[in-house]
Amino acid sequence: MVSSLANAAPLCKPIDAEKAMAASEKLQRSFNGKRKFQKKEQRRWGTVLFMLAIHLLAIFALLPKFWGIETISSLVILYWVTACLGVTLGYHRLLSHRSFYVPKWLERFFATCGALSCQHGPLDWVGLHRHHHTFSDTEADHHNSKKGFWWSHMGWMFEPIPAMKTVPRLTGDLNKDAYYRWLNNNFLLLQVPLGLLLFWIGSMSSVGGWAMVLWGIPLRLVVVYHVTWLVNSATHCWGDVAYKSGDSSKNNAWVAALTFGEGWHNNHHAFPNSARQGLKPGQIDLTWQHIRILKALKLASRIRLPITS
Repeated sequence: MVSSLANAAPLCKPIDAEKAMAASEKLQRSFNGKRKFQKKEQRRWGTVLFMLAIHLLAIFALLPKFWGIETISSLVILYWVTACLGVTLGYHRLLSHRSFYVPKWLERFFATCGALSCQHGPLDWVGLHRHHHTFSDTEADHHNSKKGFWWSHMGWMFEPIPAMKTVPRLTGDLNKDAYYRWLNNNFLLLQVPLGLLLFWIGSMSSVGGWAMVLWGIPLRLVVVYHVTWLVNSATHCWGDVAYKSGDSSKNNAWVAALTFGEGWHNNHHAFPNSARQGLKPGQIDLTWQHIRILKALKLASRIRLPITS
């Protein structure tokens, strides 16, 4: 596929491994160039306990008494809203890479859907993702796949994350928006109105309010978490390589099926600013189809596509 030059998404590669640590440390400095005193970072026990609790609640939600058409429907719908509209389309292709543009009200809606995934607010998510692309699979990469599947899948979240210090420098465009700053600090609070809504819907049906809450929040969060994390782990371990992206990213069809097209990860690392990731025949990219619909509705513009031969 060939794009117009104005909206081109050129071939990209991460910083050379031998230069990565120095470049990342430079980004971690405060804007005045001075280093601030920081206490020694410890294992992130808050994250460990949160993940333990949410996984235990997800297992509890699978008890037979909580199953029903209503609960399954809530999981599927919210999976689409948070994983596709929120993380894949909103946080990733729209905010992180600016591969297309939509009106500000719609951009904020997609960012809110992303915040409902409980994967940090938009500034932290976007900043860490931009850092990952800059230093992919080097020592500076916070989920460097060379450290193993477990580390890149979720282990990195439980240890200190120096890359968090680079977020202010990497998200200057988003930090100008007061709503995004608020959302970044209060994303967990969004589960409260969602939980109340789910409880009310469940109370109106035979399945019960708590069943809807358990399937719509902890079970849904765990599913979306692991599906999202597979893009960090599985697509750096198994699959095919179409482009020399400078890292170990691969195209993985089954991850693409679970993630609305994010599994075409080698394509993405080669052309990170492309709105379309399924570039070859047969590579189904459902998020790209959403963008095409937005374009047809005249809601998406300046769509970037790769220049390929």
